[in-house]
Amino acid sequence: MFIQKAWRTAAFGIYGFTQFTKSGFQEHSKNFKAEDMQIQMDGKNCMVTGANSGIGYATAEGLASRGATVYIVCRNAEKGEAAVSEMQTKTGNPNIHLEVCDLSSISEVKAFVSKFSSQDKPLHVLVNNAGLMEHDRVITSEGLELNFAVNVAATYTLTELMLPLLEKAAPEARIITVSSGGMYTSPLTKDLQFSETKFDGTLQYARNKRVQVALTEKWAEMYSSKGVGFYSMHPGWAATPGVTKSLPGFSEKLSGKLRTSEEGADTAVWLALQPKEKLVSGAFYFDRAEAPKHLALAGTAKSHAVIDTIIDSLQSLCGFSSN
Repeated sequence: MFIQKAWRTAAFGIYGFTQFTKSGFQEHSKNFKAEDMQIQMDGKNCMVTGANSGIGYATAEGLASRGATVYIVCRNAEKGEAAVSEMQTKTGNPNIHLEVCDLSSISEVKAFVSKFSSQDKPLHVLVNNAGLMEHDRVITSEGLELNFAVNVAATYTLTELMLPLLEKAAPEARIITVSSGGMYTSPLTKDLQFSETKFDGTLQYARNKRVQVALTEKWAEMYSSKGVGFYSMHPGWAATPGVTKSLPGFSEKLSGKLRTSEEGADTAVWLALQPKEKLVSGAFYFDRAEAPKHLALAGTAKSHAVIDTIIDSLQSLCGFSSN
């Protein structure tokens, strides 16, 4: 097991350095088609979580610049208002709205969805972007480990409760979850809240991001008849405020080699724009192409078999009744 873990870490480092950096984006972009990004989104409603900075901001801006009505979900009202104002000025699109919600609170997520759903608007695109890497063990008032609460529990709750609004926009509706290449370093585990004595925030983040990919795969299977596409993606290694704060050493070491927020957001925007027949529901995307969910010989492939058990745990932890 130790050897396999060491191999995963080494393989991830090599793969990441060659693929996830700015040079990787520049190389992959040679295969991009300009017309893919010329699709307009007038009349479509899009929601992006964690959109006041970084990849979330760039994703929301990319959708707004193509005419979409965009709802950005942020925890901090002041930062959210500043982002909306700046985005409206840059895109010339007045239809950008702030929704304030602390995604670390499942009860707050439920209250937000209830309020938003009362408007009865179809939702064409939901981008689960908000993410957190907290290095200390922090427990929320609802008894959830903080990384798990934001990265997994909120993503699960928001997706499940927003589905009726997405169904109203079928068959073009889609949910895009922003995962991370870090998930390659971890198999799927039933230990959702990191019960080990010595807490490791980086490993917990990787585990959370693996859950997002496995959930996307399962949602595509469970809801295949609803006319909603489910896609996960990873942005590569980008120089965002979140990365600088969470991984200062990594950020400093790769200074000048990291992608911009816009390059990191490129695939999320691309997934929002493409006709559904071009995409594979349940798949994992990177740089506008379907990507493997597991690295060769990493020993993570069979781990996705525990997803049903994980969903049972999520239903219980997030206060959903079993189907």
